[in-house]
Amino acid sequence: MKDLNETLPGIERIKLRFLDLLQSRQGAIAQCALTAWEASDPDVVRNQLSEAQGILHQIAGSAGSLGFASLGQIARDCEGDIIQYVSHAHQTPVPVCVEVMESLDRFVSASQDLLQDAAQ
Repeated sequence: MKDLNETLPGIERIKLRFLDLLQSRQGAIAQCALTAWEASDPDVVRNQLSEAQGILHQIAGSAGSLGFASLGQIARDCEGDIIQYVSHAHQTPVPVCVEVMESLDRFVSASQDLLQDAAQ
């Protein structure tokens, strides 16, 4: 994909770069979710979710402008779910609430679907 990326005009090249990054980003988000889910230390849970939130924020910020509005909205919603959870985490015991994990799972599934569609 890298060679093709260099021959395409501006926006198409940016879209391909976004999709390349999406593959690694969705893997990083999935890893953060798994680590948070398995953690018993509230600081680890918050740190992992905050890391996932930062990645989601990057994706939400660029997805819509590149024609991936649905994925951008899912990323934005997931980011909001994490922000809400982390802001109330001092009141909520570990483990991570199921709603946050379901939200993260929706994002990972949506990104996998987009990557699969783009590969065809």
